[in-house]
Amino acid sequence: MDLDDDHFHDECGVFGIYGHPEAANLAYLGLHALQHRGQESAGIVTSDGEQLFVHRAMGLVQDAFDQSQLEKLPGRFAIGHVRYSTAGGSALKNAQPFAVDFALGSLAICHNGNLTNADELRAELEASGSIFQSTSDSEVLIHLVARSRQNSLEDRISDALGRVKGAYSLLFMTEDMLMAVRDPHGVRPLCLGILPGSQHQGRNDAYIVASEPTAFDLIGAEFVRDLEPGEMLIIDGNGMRSLRLGERAAPHMCIFEYVYFARPDSYIQGRSVYEVRKALGERLAREHPVEADVVIPVPDSGVPSAIGYASALKIPFEMGLIRSHYVGRTFIEPQQSIRHFGVRLKLNPVSTILRGKRVIVLDDSIVRGTTSRKIVKMIRDAGAREVHMRISSPPTQWPCYYGIDTPTRRELIASSHTVDEIARYITADSLAYLSLDGMIKAVRGAQALPSSAPPSSSRDVTTQGYCHACFSGEYPIAFQPPANGKRQMRLVGV
Repeated sequence: MDLDDDHFHDECGVFGIYGHPEAANLAYLGLHALQHRGQESAGIVTSDGEQLFVHRAMGLVQDAFDQSQLEKLPGRFAIGHVRYSTAGGSALKNAQPFAVDFALGSLAICHNGNLTNADELRAELEASGSIFQSTSDSEVLIHLVARSRQNSLEDRISDALGRVKGAYSLLFMTEDMLMAVRDPHGVRPLCLGILPGSQHQGRNDAYIVASEPTAFDLIGAEFVRDLEPGEMLIIDGNGMRSLRLGERAAPHMCIFEYVYFARPDSYIQGRSVYEVRKALGERLAREHPVEADVVIPVPDSGVPSAIGYASALKIPFEMGLIRSHYVGRTFIEPQQSIRHFGVRLKLNPVSTILRGKRVIVLDDSIVRGTTSRKIVKMIRDAGAREVHMRISSPPTQWPCYYGIDTPTRRELIASSHTVDEIARYITADSLAYLSLDGMIKAVRGAQALPSSAPPSSSRDVTTQGYCHACFSGEYPIAFQPPANGKRQMRLVGV
């Protein structure tokens, strides 16, 4: 049986390091800190200044690499990638980073995002003779770079990105250069850090680029700033320089990073993800209070919002559900049916907390509703007198086309059912969602990082725009809807 929980999933995380004698080992640790962004495959490409070395494998980071494999990845430069699979896309040939040789030398690429015009570009390239080795849209970028008539690699990449549309956070690496690019709308996160004391080419610092700053914490690097939307960072033997790609576009960072995707100990665009999630719960309590005896989260993502909700209403907070962290993606179910088997492998109720109580359950989202239905029934079976479900985001009614693994719209329960109908389906005594306006206000009003933390150089969160298409259906980047009932377009980073 498939144990993927009923959530949207980010497609991947990226990590790059320039100028450290243990680049491969630090990339391994950085990817481990980004494991929540992808569990299907992992890969690292390094450079010793003359050639690239590649290792990619299926599975978690700690399974994909051992000491002997890391020792075969020499050099002071590295980029790495973790990936979450989509339907039909689980294969080693799609694991990243990709590494190729072309007219200007060697090039490696890894990516988080989605090119919304990738199918069109791929068909054009195939018609003119290009041969693709994988089903990944990242290959579209590789072919565009290779076919560009610009002289320098920097100009070729700029030329290629000028032809694509969509959301992307990209890392490129050659034998002696690292490049990081964030799309003009800044949909997916990407940040810069420095690791002091690496002693490379007369400098004491190594540069780090990663999807989230939690990757910096693990290796002792210092957060510097978020990359600007539309920014290209070029790091080589001459240091670091920044370029802007094309004209400025309205920023639309994915707001679901705050709700679910990012680790709670991250900070995105100058705001603590943990504090934002608490603020979501607090605002949800003001919008949809209910009399109850205890507030419990669906762990782990529902914990901060449940704390905020309970605090706002002065209702006791308890861990009424205990999560197992040792469950893989699939498990063999016994022939003799066990009640709520799939959910119980991951969650188990604490009956002493729930028995005879009016319980409020906090979760970050409801996608299909099947998991929420099982959780509510499991809590009732543990003796709860009432079960009220509260969701710290608006109803998810639309699929994502910007790098997130989502079901089709007809699979999203909120696209075809009212809140009352969903409440009846999941058998809750009541159900309420945070409003879209409330979510945006909670993000903007959440407590900023302590003054001791380096501020982001990007626009402050109070003026930063957001992509909330999965809630509102307002897509900020034009795209061609997938044809023939495809689950969604092929994803960059897949």
